[in-house]
Amino acid sequence: MVLGGTMAPVAGGVVLGLCAAVGLARLVESLLFGAHGIDGVTLLAVVAMVLGVGAAAAWWPARRAARVDPIASLRYE
Repeated sequence: MVLGGTMAPVAGGVVLGLCAAVGLARLVESLLFGAHGIDGVTLLAVVAMVLGVGAAAAWWPARRAARVDPIASLRYE
């Protein structure tokens, strides 16, 4: 549940970022001589890195929260 709640905004940010990157790459190609804006390997590497960092950032707190005894947390409140 924690991973799904965290990865949804990450995936949305990746989609918006890809759309912005493709749109701005065409602008840069039109303004700069010899510039190639869209490189599939680079975009794929960046997407994989962002998703990996987002998954790691969600996994560590979720793992720590899963170790907590539910009865102990209910007694605390």
